Amino acid sequence: MVLECGIPAESLMTALIAKASLVTTVPKILPQLVQSSACFRCDICCRFPDPDSALRPYFTGEEIGRAIEYGIPAAAFPDAQGCQVTLMPDTVGDGFHCPAFESETSTCHLYEQRPLDCQLYPLALMWNAAHNEVLLGWDRKCPFMEEQVPESIGRHADQVLTMLEQPATLEQIARHPRLVGRFQEDVVVLAVLEPLTRTILARWGQPLRRLLLEDLPRLTEAVERSGFRGAIAAYSAPYHYLWNALLPYWWIELHGALCLFVQSPSGWFMPLPPLAEGSLDRPLREAFSLMHRWNGPSTVSRVENVPAAVVPTLEAMGYCLVQKDPDYLYRADALARLAGDRYKSQRALCNRVEREGGISIEPYYPRDRVDCRLLFEEWKRQKRAYGSDPYAELLLEDAGFAHEVAWSHATDLNLLGSVVRKQGRLCGYTFGYWLDKNTWCVLLEVADRTIPGLAQYVFRETCRKALAEGATFINTLDDSGLVRLRESKDAYHPIARSQSFICSEAL
Repeated sequence: MVLECGIPAESLMTALIAKASLVTTVPKILPQLVQSSACFRCDICCRFPDPDSALRPYFTGEEIGRAIEYGIPAAAFPDAQGCQVTLMPDTVGDGFHCPAFESETSTCHLYEQRPLDCQLYPLALMWNAAHNEVLLGWDRKCPFMEEQVPESIGRHADQVLTMLEQPATLEQIARHPRLVGRFQEDVVVLAVLEPLTRTILARWGQPLRRLLLEDLPRLTEAVERSGFRGAIAAYSAPYHYLWNALLPYWWIELHGALCLFVQSPSGWFMPLPPLAEGSLDRPLREAFSLMHRWNGPSTVSRVENVPAAVVPTLEAMGYCLVQKDPDYLYRADALARLAGDRYKSQRALCNRVEREGGISIEPYYPRDRVDCRLLFEEWKRQKRAYGSDPYAELLLEDAGFAHEVAWSHATDLNLLGSVVRKQGRLCGYTFGYWLDKNTWCVLLEVADRTIPGLAQYVFRETCRKALAEGATFINTLDDSGLVRLRESKDAYHPIARSQSFICSEAL
């Protein structure tokens, strides 16, 4: 790449870094680097192929408040203290866009109050490949950066580098580590940000890594190596990644164990114990030490989904363990046949659907995403009309994030989905995965509640397909503490409730 002034980009970058110390005034809002005419022609910024894109803008708590004042819905921000914005489905194509973005005019509703994450672009903060230094980079994904760039880029980079050395800026970014992205090979490195690196490590103690799709093989391998899997649905990568668009997942290696952390509005916790072959003592103690560091005096620090077999060991180490809601486990052949009096009502409902006819079941394809989204919204309205408590309502809203990720990443997550149509209209869908070679997990299931028996029919057909492909057991996850869901699961007569525990430090 050669700049407009004829200086090679690499030489200019060196000059920019050397000049940074000469700038003393840091603006509240950085001036726009890319010309507006170029932005209006661009079809990249503010648009994303997936709902969980790691590149969607991050807003601090203060920036969220300003965005809401400018008319962005509060629901677009899962964590009012700071989070990546929730993307909106594109009404025309298959992608997603920032809720502040106006597709028709390619303008931003809050441009004058856009977050720091957006102000910086097409410069970007990222970790280096070794994940031990923070870098300032030049993102070549911006088409304008591959064209003839005006000399003003020098002044812009100077301002950014100087701003990134100010104590207030260092503290702001350190409080919000998601402002620093993962290493990208196509981003040209401008500078190593040593003060920012020191500030982040001083606050967090470890350079955390966001859980991305590319990390899932590593997570799966760690789960298998730990030997914890058993019959608990949480010991699988898709089970956790579905929620990554709502609650960011992070991971680090501690004493040879992969440690997974979730950053929730109430604080940090571990959704699984440290995943390692050997002793849990050192990694678990350090993991709790880090959570206390991040959470302060909060009691939220905990480890979920601890297998029953590990409980005696952890209790002997001085930890406190309590039971959590169990997974429900069934015989696949029983649910596929629905034979006998105890399944009489479910069998009658399935027969009714078959008598009325017009039902077809097909594999899920990405082209079904729009119809699945429409059904999901209708299904939510139907459930609300039936009545639900505030906790159930909260879970219902959160579920939308998981379903969006499943529709977008079914193949990436090794999820197998099916869609159900009646007279050609999509009226149900289901997604699941293999926990092991004998156990099929039903992860998501939605059926039009105005069609009597459709939910029971979809569930039976799912179990029949799993049985035909070798399943001995069906796992339907836990009941989330919901009475109606527990009654529904009990009505299918589980053969076991796979118990797991929550681990915390003794008071």
